[in-house]
Amino acid sequence: MKPQSLSKYRPFPAVSLPDRTWPDQMITRAPIWCSVDLRDGNQALPQPMSIEEKLEFFDLLVAIGFKEIEIGFPSAADTEFNFCRRLIEENRIPDDVTIQILVQTREPLIRRSFEAIAGAKRVIVHIYNSTSPLQRRVTFGDASRESIKQIAIDGAKLVKELVPTIPQTEVVLQYSPESFSDTELDFSAEVCNAVIDVWQPTPQKKMIINLPDTVQWTTPNIHADMIEWMGRNLHKRDSIILSLHTHNDRGTGVAATELGLMAGADRVEGTLFGNGERTGNLDIVTLALNMNSHGIATGLDFSGLTDIRLKYETFTRLAIPERQPYAGELVFTAFSGSHQDAIKKGLDRRQKESKENPDLTWGVPYLTIDPQDIGRSYEAIIRINSQSGKGGVAYVLDREHGFDLPKSMHPVVGKYIYDLADQHGRELTVDEIRDAFFDHFVNQKNHLSVKEYELIHQPGGGNVHCKATISLDGKTQKIEGDGNGPINAFVHALETVGLKDFKVTDYRSHAVRGGSDASAAAYVQLQHDDSRILWGAGVDPSIEMAGLKALVTAWNLLR
Repeated sequence: MKPQSLSKYRPFPAVSLPDRTWPDQMITRAPIWCSVDLRDGNQALPQPMSIEEKLEFFDLLVAIGFKEIEIGFPSAADTEFNFCRRLIEENRIPDDVTIQILVQTREPLIRRSFEAIAGAKRVIVHIYNSTSPLQRRVTFGDASRESIKQIAIDGAKLVKELVPTIPQTEVVLQYSPESFSDTELDFSAEVCNAVIDVWQPTPQKKMIINLPDTVQWTTPNIHADMIEWMGRNLHKRDSIILSLHTHNDRGTGVAATELGLMAGADRVEGTLFGNGERTGNLDIVTLALNMNSHGIATGLDFSGLTDIRLKYETFTRLAIPERQPYAGELVFTAFSGSHQDAIKKGLDRRQKESKENPDLTWGVPYLTIDPQDIGRSYEAIIRINSQSGKGGVAYVLDREHGFDLPKSMHPVVGKYIYDLADQHGRELTVDEIRDAFFDHFVNQKNHLSVKEYELIHQPGGGNVHCKATISLDGKTQKIEGDGNGPINAFVHALETVGLKDFKVTDYRSHAVRGGSDASAAAYVQLQHDDSRILWGAGVDPSIEMAGLKALVTAWNLLR
């Protein structure tokens, strides 16, 4: 924004609340959750959902664990009305789930809404009218505060009259001063209290006051001040469920909600992944999993988050961004070498320690939660590009392909792989990493190769005799040697024909996890007479042959 443009903007006024208490509070329990995906979320879609899609979405929300679901605006259109009727008439609403409908404080719309909900077991009737100075001036043509308050009172009275007309339905009453976020606090309280005085809730039959952050104008701390101030100034506070409905214009929808809960709110309205008008609503997935990460039970089950995301994308035709908290494809992925190394060490250590302590507290660098708890896999955590390091490459080879490289082999393999990624200018797939590892470090025979090999154990055990046919730069010859094991005997055989200019400094072997045609892997480290040190790997169904191939690979790499 250009400096000359700034003159049209003003700071949002602070709230006078010198004795605020919310900064010292902690979130210790989950709020009442209400999904507004089928109303607020649906109206924000470029292509709204069909009735059939909304029915499937409703079932998904029920499966996740929502007990309050706003299903729409049944007085707005026949589609909305018919969706409400199908839920009721087809007995699709579980007994422990309450549907919520939204309606403006206009008499024809309120009467139509009561027609829509007749026969339901329990319904929240949510009425609202705009209250902010901007709305009063622009939308309602300089309407007075008194006339706006009267709209709320008249709507509340009509709702109260209509409740007895559907005696089979338990009606819970909810009022929102729409655009609360930029309404004067004293007027917000005045209008809400006028509605409370009409409805006369009790501790046994509470009503909901919903305070929508319809447009985010300010920072989350001021929003929290507003919520705490309202909580102190509402009539019959012990009979009120104080509800939040945050939007995300400033990118702080989750933060504003968390601070609003600290400020005394009891209930939260939001959507899966934050879909909503403009920059969206509160992302309930993020908020709930934030609570889970602190050990707080929420009543919502996101253990199958990947499946939930795929269904959501199908219903809404929206894509979840790759960096969306918890749900995005890349949020549990590390490309940085130092991050990869720390994650690998953390996971390895946790695997070891959790065997002795199954209730071990979660603690892995860079991972706020265990990805497996939301249906993600460890295999996707570390991915390789030119910024990756030795630990990440080793992790992928281990977890994806079953090759447990010796630690001192990590740097040379890691550098080779991420140099290759740099050449390509992109991320390498796990299969490309395996292929590159094999192409350069496994079973190399560009100079020396073993054609035939026979190991003869000497009587009495201990020493073995090695007979081998080798090919050196296309020329075949037979060699023999003795040693205290297969590798040592083969080294002595090479020495008899002048091919030993090294010493073996390390040897490791293991079974390849998930291997089929190659079930054993071996790693041999050689130190050349000129002090160069190199690793080679061998893969073969025979553990002995895998070891020889690893030695031959290292010998070839030294050339």
